[in-house]
Amino acid sequence: MARIVRGGPWLAAIFLLACAATEQPRLSSETMSGSSRFDWQLPAGFPEPRVPADNPMTAAKVELGRHLFHDQRLSGNGQLSCAGCHRPELAFTDGRAQAVGSTGKLHPRSSMSLANVAYNRTLTWADPHLERLEDQMRVPLFNQHPVELGARGREAEVIERLRPDPKYPELFAAAYPMSGDPFQIERVIQAIASFERTLISGESAYDRWVYWGEGEGFEEPARQGMRLFFSECLGCSSCHGGFTFSGPVEYRDGPTASPLFHNTGLYNLDGKGSYPSDNRGLLAHSGRPDDMGRFRAPTLRNVEVTAPYMHDGSVATLEDVIDHYAAGGRSIDAGPHAGVGRDNPYKSPQIKGFHLTEGEKRQLVAFLKSLTDKSFLS
Repeated sequence: MARIVRGGPWLAAIFLLACAATEQPRLSSETMSGSSRFDWQLPAGFPEPRVPADNPMTAAKVELGRHLFHDQRLSGNGQLSCAGCHRPELAFTDGRAQAVGSTGKLHPRSSMSLANVAYNRTLTWADPHLERLEDQMRVPLFNQHPVELGARGREAEVIERLRPDPKYPELFAAAYPMSGDPFQIERVIQAIASFERTLISGESAYDRWVYWGEGEGFEEPARQGMRLFFSECLGCSSCHGGFTFSGPVEYRDGPTASPLFHNTGLYNLDGKGSYPSDNRGLLAHSGRPDDMGRFRAPTLRNVEVTAPYMHDGSVATLEDVIDHYAAGGRSIDAGPHAGVGRDNPYKSPQIKGFHLTEGEKRQLVAFLKSLTDKSFLS
């Protein structure tokens, strides 16, 4: 079967950026590399993820990580699992504007989707230093401000909760056969990171049309919306680019990418560019004034099910998101967050504003919904 790339040269370029694909809908890394023991079963157009040398992928480790990801006993008080904030049917988000930790503490930001997280150049909304899933896992596990899973200082207690479960001795032993007592918090972290690397989403109606010429589910409104999305006028793909629709990616044997963070003019509290004090983006890590309000672009894959939107969940619908960008920034008329976002002096230059008819807006929404991967959600 010949591989089909539709949509003109601009879409063909995106196809080439997706790296190698074979003539099968899903690709096996064993076939590609001849040396890996882990069978990735990748969607067409997806390269093999980069994996740290100190935590190689194995099927047994992934299976252990899958169980741990859904286990509430991993939290300090036994009330919350990773899946509590990252629900599979919501593309591993939680449907809340702001995440809620195991103690009921409200987080200032929303739970990011874990779809294709294996390819992210950086992790979380605004930390430029978190580049490995193993390191990122420590944040929800041990973070105190606010408490998320709340396991700091209770690591031994967490492990002892897991040990009596009849399924875990076999799962830990299979994942770490040469490690003595495998019941260690570091092994928990490694296993969950391994599982998260397998959360790869690339079988949406858009993918089936672009890579395999299957038009069902990718009708004319979505095709017109795709042209708008990738147009120079709207510039959506300048921030939500590549096969993950989330900006810079890294993968096995690929180049090192530079991280990107953006200020979309969501706030302008004092007319001088300020964002709410608990959500100032990259500034909190860099200390540089011009990093105020800069956050990483989240993936748009499965965006249909990941409302509400933005880093703080303050935008309710896809239509509202489009209105925000069309205006070149959000205006809030009254209240503690009042301000004209389009006048934010730190706003990224890509946020210029544009005009869409109501019909074009519907087409753009149709395209965004075509990025839903139902097999991934189930």
